[in-house]
Amino acid sequence: MASTTGAGSRTIKFGPFEVTKQVFLTTPHSFALVNLKPLVPGHVLVCPLRQHLRLTDLSPAETADLFGAVQLTQKMLAKRYFPDPEHLLSGSFTIAIQDGPESGQTVPHVHVHVIPRRANDVGENPDVIYTKMASEDGNVGGALWDRERRPAPGGAMPPIEDHDRNARTADDMEDEAEQYREALKQMGSV
Repeated sequence: MASTTGAGSRTIKFGPFEVTKQVFLTTPHSFALVNLKPLVPGHVLVCPLRQHLRLTDLSPAETADLFGAVQLTQKMLAKRYFPDPEHLLSGSFTIAIQDGPESGQTVPHVHVHVIPRRANDVGENPDVIYTKMASEDGNVGGALWDRERRPAPGGAMPPIEDHDRNARTADDMEDEAEQYREALKQMGSV
C-alpha cells in the first residue's frame, strides 16, 4: 500500500543522508524523493527503503515494489508535466539506474531516475540526458557529499551515432542469445 504522507515518524535515508522531508511517496519497500539536482523539471528518484548497493542485491519483493513505485511515480509526473495530462503518450520518460560507481552512481544506494521528457527539453538531441547524468549536472550525491568528500561522477560514455554502428546478422544475435541461455542454465535460473 502506497502512502503520500511522507515517512510519518520514520527516518528515511538515501545512502548516508537523511532525506525524510524530501520524500513524497512511500510503499512497503520503497520511497520516492525529489532530486537535489534535477536535470529537467520533474526529475525524481525512487529507491528501496533498505539501502542496497546494487540492483541485484534486492529481494524479488523489493524489486517488484521498486518498479511498482516507479510506475506510480510516472503516472503522477505525467499528470503534472505532460502537455496533455490525461494522455500518457503526450510525453515520454527516461528511466535510468546507474548501478555502481563506474556507471556514474555517486550515492551508494540503488536509485531509479524517473525523468519526464518533452520535445526539445534538453535541446534537439534527447540522448544528451545521458551525458548530463554522467557529468557534474547529474551528480546527485555531489552537493550532499560536499560536507565530507565529493565523488566525481563516472561512467561517461562517448556519444555513438547510429551511422557509426553496424547491424549484426541474425546468426550473430542467435549465437549470443544461445550463450546467454547457457549462462542462465549454468546459474540454475532456467
